[in-house]
Amino acid sequence: MTNKKMTTEQELIKGSAGRHETFTPRYGWLKKGYDRCLANPHVFNDENAIEQLGVGKNMVRSIRFWCLLFRLLENDENPGCLRPSDFGKQLLDTENGWDPYLEDPTSLWLLHWQIFRAPFMAVSWNLAFSYIMLQTFTARELTNAIDAKAREIEGLCNIAKSSFEKDVSCILRMYVPDNREQVEIRCPFTDLGLIVPAIESPEKDRYRYSSGPKPNLHDLVFMAAVFDYASHWYQGQNSLPLSHITFGPMSPGMAFRLSESECGQRIESVCRQIHGVTFTETNGIRQVQFVRTADELNKECLVKYYGGKR
Repeated sequence: MTNKKMTTEQELIKGSAGRHETFTPRYGWLKKGYDRCLANPHVFNDENAIEQLGVGKNMVRSIRFWCLLFRLLENDENPGCLRPSDFGKQLLDTENGWDPYLEDPTSLWLLHWQIFRAPFMAVSWNLAFSYIMLQTFTARELTNAIDAKAREIEGLCNIAKSSFEKDVSCILRMYVPDNREQVEIRCPFTDLGLIVPAIESPEKDRYRYSSGPKPNLHDLVFMAAVFDYASHWYQGQNSLPLSHITFGPMSPGMAFRLSESECGQRIESVCRQIHGVTFTETNGIRQVQFVRTADELNKECLVKYYGGKR
């Protein structure tokens, strides 16, 4: 097996923090950023970007960040230009996209997963979900834990603690359920319920990760993330232990906060639907084995899920 600890930390070395301009991704922002970039690759650098996107200057930069982080847009060969990625086209194309207006909650899980595919763009997210094991936490405690972990990783030591503070504020506003009625300023990712108030604690503003079942995360999209994880971190291998899928840094289990039994049940379900994938146990080690490429299987899971909804 690849020394995954070294691999993931090498990815994080290139990382940065605070690039969201303090804004969480709002309803309509991702589609708007995608559509405007499709029409004008220079849109985020144009003098009239504020008018084209209908938001303030800092929000323009934030939309650009989120569209890149979620891998909906990518850098073009022309300096200063962006273009829709293949993934962005598949998901958000108005005519043929899987879910152009992100009406399916499972699409939000799929976007959430993209954060762990580009760990250097959102260091705090990856540290918070993959390395921080606090049972409950306040914003300050999570900031301190992220800052302490960052000090252990070469290349992250120069990130100011104030940047981690901004990131933690964004993380909590992005995922903690919000009951405000103003939908346009709510973050849709609060519907995932990944971080919730720790109601058992008398202390206000204390939170915990929600590790229970995720009913609006479809098994096929979970499995697409498993194959994406295998393709990115375990290139050339045709098997992956359940323990790595559940507990490995930046793994689907950590990203989605699923238990080992929950991951196993989802894998078993998909193995009955996808050709060339088996879930076996040898010498007490449960693992996914596949005879086709992880990239091919990732695409098949997504096409099967979204195609089956039409």
